[in-house]
Amino acid sequence: ATKAVRQLTNHKGPDGNPRISPSGKYIAFTGYDSTDATFQDSHLYVMDADGSNRRILTGDFDRSPSGIIWAPDESGIYINVESDGWRNLYFVPLAGGVRPITKGAQLLTVTTVNKSGEMVGVSSTSLRPNDVVALSVKSPTIRQLTAVNDDILAGKTLGQVEEIWYPTADGMRIQGWIVKPPGFDGKKKYPLMLSIHGGPHSMYNGAFNFAWQEHAANGYVVLYTNPRGSTGYGSAFGNAIKNAYPGKDFNDLMAGVDTVIGRGYVDSRNLFVYGCSGGGVLTAWTVGHTDRFAAAVSMCPV
Repeated sequence: ATKAVRQLTNHKGPDGNPRISPSGKYIAFTGYDSTDATFQDSHLYVMDADGSNRRILTGDFDRSPSGIIWAPDESGIYINVESDGWRNLYFVPLAGGVRPITKGAQLLTVTTVNKSGEMVGVSSTSLRPNDVVALSVKSPTIRQLTAVNDDILAGKTLGQVEEIWYPTADGMRIQGWIVKPPGFDGKKKYPLMLSIHGGPHSMYNGAFNFAWQEHAANGYVVLYTNPRGSTGYGSAFGNAIKNAYPGKDFNDLMAGVDTVIGRGYVDSRNLFVYGCSGGGVLTAWTVGHTDRFAAAVSMCPV
């Protein structure tokens, strides 16, 4: 009220995303200790409103919290968490510890909760773009409230999306997804399009994606993956490309291509690759290290 500015944290590392508790007694926020890592998952902290009694709540939980929402009774904090290609809701009691509220193959973003424990947000699945959804703390079954795109998708046949996990040469497991053309026939041979995400610290996910559905509708099998350096798999996985980018992440991508080719429905003479930003860098790196791709688009490379 006096417009005076007073520093509340004095931490060697970034603090951000503050959320004040309903009573005004506490402040929840995210942060992590200063590091020379290229990627580091953040933690959830809480402190008294005057900046005292700072404490970490998520401990050894190796995923970054987002969308901080206080429980109305201040018993804890709800967070949205990206993990293994999906996003779900978790609860963090003030006493510490993390437990999931929802699970499953969805990209859920909860935005608010009322005193009765009713929540609303948006959610997308592989074959459904975002719609407004509701759930309850007591019964976390997702209830779809809107059907925003039903009129557009009516009568359309979408490409089926398949989640895969595959090993790399050094034994690391990589997650990816295959989008198959509508009317897919496993006995036919299809051209393959590899899409590489940017960042490089970011996470592809299994939610609805119009661009890949468009590619599939034009007869392509689409492969997109989260090679090492991606987020959502822990700090060590994200930091695995420190001083080594591009490098083994390229090997991860090629192992994915080999995995899909090995399924017998890809025309290995018709392979294509593209990506933007960090994905553009890896696309340029790819065509500099192999001639297996018939064409490539290195978009907005760094």
